[in-house]
Amino acid sequence: MTERESHPERPNLPASGNALSQSNSLRSLLARWLDFLYPPACLLCRVPLQKGRYLCQSCCEDLPRIKQPYCMKCGDNIEGLVPEDVVCNHCRGVDYFFDFARSVTSAEGPANEIMHAYKYGRQIHLHRELALLMEELWNDPRLSVQKNPPWVVVPVPLHWRRERWRWFNQSFEIAKTLAQQCKLSCQKALRRTRNTSQQALLDRGHRLANLQGAFQLSPRERRLETIRDKPVLLIDDVFTTGSTAEECARVLKEEGGAEKVVVLTVLRG
Repeated sequence: MTERESHPERPNLPASGNALSQSNSLRSLLARWLDFLYPPACLLCRVPLQKGRYLCQSCCEDLPRIKQPYCMKCGDNIEGLVPEDVVCNHCRGVDYFFDFARSVTSAEGPANEIMHAYKYGRQIHLHRELALLMEELWNDPRLSVQKNPPWVVVPVPLHWRRERWRWFNQSFEIAKTLAQQCKLSCQKALRRTRNTSQQALLDRGHRLANLQGAFQLSPRERRLETIRDKPVLLIDDVFTTGSTAEECARVLKEEGGAEKVVVLTVLRG
């Protein structure tokens, strides 16, 4: 029996969502029950962990962090001896609606395994680990300097059909937890109006065309204007070409009146 097989796999915890109408208190009760029956173990190496954790310190430290030098616009790694305020060739001369983007780790190896288990394995309990990883981005002074007004956290929405199929919106769960940890407001300011084709199969040009008009301000945001004249942290799971972030940022600024939009993701594709 291998080390990975020596611990029982933790059952997937059904996530809350409009389609399932599950309460937070029920999810918390189920999580405690599963922790009792299946003591938490590291997702990657299966070493036993304390309650409430699903990634050990060693595996967490081994994830390939994106460190300077990186592009000051899209956050992608740049190799070689370059100034810290460098902009990559792809972003040079391009005007984005978002102000800049940052990601924690490259979308490869163990980091991909964690995200795949979270999104497609419906292991919703991993949202806390991903939010803790994203908290590392606060060492960027462009984020930490913003105090008054404070950041408003906004998740990238899923179309209701896809959210019903997945049982949860992976970006919202991360955004909600990050906001709680950092004592910030989390607002569902956007809604997805079209169930677009899978972005992973398209190049940047086709992704932008595919997403045109796919996002709008939510009815609640139109009524309450929670992001108007505020700095927004747009939260998503993966940044690939930036087309989703670009369309969301456009709506947040042009329709919602956001002062600035900064994109934060766990993975950089």
